[in-house]
Amino acid sequence: MAYRNGRFAALDIGTVTCRLLVVDVDAGRIREVAKEYAITDLGVGVDATGRLSQEAIERVLSTVDRYREVLVRNDGPAHPVERLIAMATSASRDAENGADFVRQLAEHGVSLAVIPGEREAQLTFVGASSDFPGENLLVVDIGGGSTEIVAGRFGKGPVAARSFDIGCRRVTERFFRDDPPTAAQIGQARSWMREAMASYFADLADRGFAVDRVVAVAGTATSVVAIREAMEVYDSSRVHRARVTAAELQAIERRLAAETLAERACTVGLDPKRAGVIVAGLVILEEVLALAGAEAYTASESDILHGMILEAAREE
Repeated sequence: MAYRNGRFAALDIGTVTCRLLVVDVDAGRIREVAKEYAITDLGVGVDATGRLSQEAIERVLSTVDRYREVLVRNDGPAHPVERLIAMATSASRDAENGADFVRQLAEHGVSLAVIPGEREAQLTFVGASSDFPGENLLVVDIGGGSTEIVAGRFGKGPVAARSFDIGCRRVTERFFRDDPPTAAQIGQARSWMREAMASYFADLADRGFAVDRVVAVAGTATSVVAIREAMEVYDSSRVHRARVTAAELQAIERRLAAETLAERACTVGLDPKRAGVIVAGLVILEEVLALAGAEAYTASESDILHGMILEAAREE
């Protein structure tokens, strides 16, 4: 597979986070130039109301304006940014006013594509699987509104890809009414997840697909590593490709689930703005590992952003 060399940028506007990645592509290899991350909570209330709030939209627009300044600083005669690819996922596709959000973002100079869950899954798989050639992978992307699960090998079409309307923001708003959530509320959420996802894993078994490695991307999976290592300053080099056992994940989930929101916000290694949805994310990840029969997962910082860039740079 051939790739065009040059500098590319990708913008991912999710239900919880808004992220920018600027890279140089050289023969299909990616070198990061700049990386930005912010929790903007675009999807707050969307599951209940069906709409993006203007307050949440304004948070994203403000963040995107800041990111455009980052692009300007990294766009020059020697290394021009060939293209900015901007995509939005669950919250934007679920909201009845998603088109209005796209219009407002265009007024800020960004052309946004709201992509379906299946496309999100495919791009996430391309990004994450590039680090593990030759292995049968199960790639898991837990977002705020949805979770994408893809099985396959890098460079080949996925064996099975599904997007489930099960995300950490959606689960929190639907099930976790108390602070901290009760055991019954967590149990109800688990049952709902299992029922929704069980057929996917049964189908994988019927196909005879044996998973060599579970690769988990996005904030829930990477936060677990940062919490386990008590990182006062997030260190991507220590997070990327770190192995987390199911027992370690369960211990962190049980500890945080027993704490109030205020207590969780003080957890070393956890972004305080993620404290409100982290328990739901951990429960989702636990259920995926259980259904996959996996004893551990590998955290990856290569995700949909990398997939967006590799696709954009690919030469037909």
